[in-house]
Amino acid sequence: MYLLLIFSFYSCNENKSNLISAIDFNEMIKLDKSAIIIDVRTPEEFNKGHLKNSLNVNWFDENFDENVEIFSKDLPVFVYCLSGGRSAKANEKIQSLGFKNVYELDGGILEWRKNKFPEATLNTNIDNSLSVEDFNDFIETDKVVLVDYYANWCAPCKIMEPYLIEISSQYSKNLELVRINYDENLPLVRSLEVYGLPVLQIYKDKKIMWSHVGFIEKNRVEEQLKKYIN
Repeated sequence: MYLLLIFSFYSCNENKSNLISAIDFNEMIKLDKSAIIIDVRTPEEFNKGHLKNSLNVNWFDENFDENVEIFSKDLPVFVYCLSGGRSAKANEKIQSLGFKNVYELDGGILEWRKNKFPEATLNTNIDNSLSVEDFNDFIETDKVVLVDYYANWCAPCKIMEPYLIEISSQYSKNLELVRINYDENLPLVRSLEVYGLPVLQIYKDKKIMWSHVGFIEKNRVEEQLKKYIN
């Protein structure tokens, strides 16, 4: 029955723009658990309220295309912004990248709110943020340190997490992986001038040797690590 309903929704929305109402948008993402829900607003907007299970891929990020490309093109994509301006551009761009089933929320999250559909927010407590002293303790080691700045809403971060853990295990004798949640440690990341997500950094002897912003493949990270791991 559920499969029939999903098929019906998809069949009825096979138009070029795939612009759908908040009511249909809500029903479709509830029925299809494989759906990729993309919020193309800024992280600041996202943090104040977003659709449950949505991932933040900022339309204004210069790595937007690269961040979207990490998703499977076989899965349906649901995109939204505040009122529809950015999501219309993102919708067109995502389709141009080869995604076949892209659906845009007509009227954006403002229309979603008008229908009183539920939202999620981030629970952040900056009072428990790591300090610069804490960070210095992390990198004060004989091992090479790989620092991963991430957020739970960051799509590339979620894709990279499994292979970063694999790398940490594989090179455990010579490597320490330090993962820092961006939202829970805002004072620290701002003091370290970390902008954008994800961010990877390699430290050796307390000196930063390499830094990368945005999605990156596992083999490229390993190439950098091997320059410093004995």
